Amino acid sequence: MLENIKISNILFLDVETAPVVYQYKNLDENSRKLWDTKIRFQQTESFEEQYKKAGVYAEFAKVICISVGFFNEKIFRIKSFFGDNEKKLLQDFAFLLNKHYNSKEHLLCAHNGKEFDFPFLCRRMLINGVKLPKMLDIAGKKPWEINHLDTMELWKFGDYKSYTSLNLLANVFNIPTPKDDIDGSDVARVYWEDKDLERIAVYCQKDVITVAQLLLKFKGEQLISGENIVYI
Repeated sequence: MLENIKISNILFLDVETAPVVYQYKNLDENSRKLWDTKIRFQQTESFEEQYKKAGVYAEFAKVICISVGFFNEKIFRIKSFFGDNEKKLLQDFAFLLNKHYNSKEHLLCAHNGKEFDFPFLCRRMLINGVKLPKMLDIAGKKPWEINHLDTMELWKFGDYKSYTSLNLLANVFNIPTPKDDIDGSDVARVYWEDKDLERIAVYCQKDVITVAQLLLKFKGEQLISGENIVYI
């Protein structure tokens, strides 16, 4: 299948998120009860310790950065939407999709995107009153009508027993690691304590480049060279 996909039709993306409220103790009473209820069946630690993972739950976290990349001939162009105003960055991303990625030939690609990035974006768009763009509005569609690629799913080859990180696959395929500064567990701290959104955007962009490199490896093609990566 991959050999029939035109690489220039793919929009590669990665999403970074942070808890809407940084610490469990700062949740209002109702939100705290709702968090405890949501997490109780997964509880291996205290509710407060579990809250350190709140960034992966769309009901308790927000999108702070979306980085995207696409091929224009041999050049890989990359851009980030980031900021404290979640609604605006979601609107800007939706506008990009509606304008440039809205046909049946186009695809979205992320690592673990079907489990995290795509549904998280959809949920936060609905929460913020942003209309879902065509590429994310999958309600009622058959599986083969959904133009989403997931490099983790491709690596599974039908095996659903385990999660394989992007960092591990980068190592296996000798792709430069995207985790040479921070990783996902650092994002909430860098956002709330350091207030360094630009650092998060750089980290997010590295993930997008790695996802694109990984798909090229899956297709048996040459990796992108550094001089062919352009930041918009």
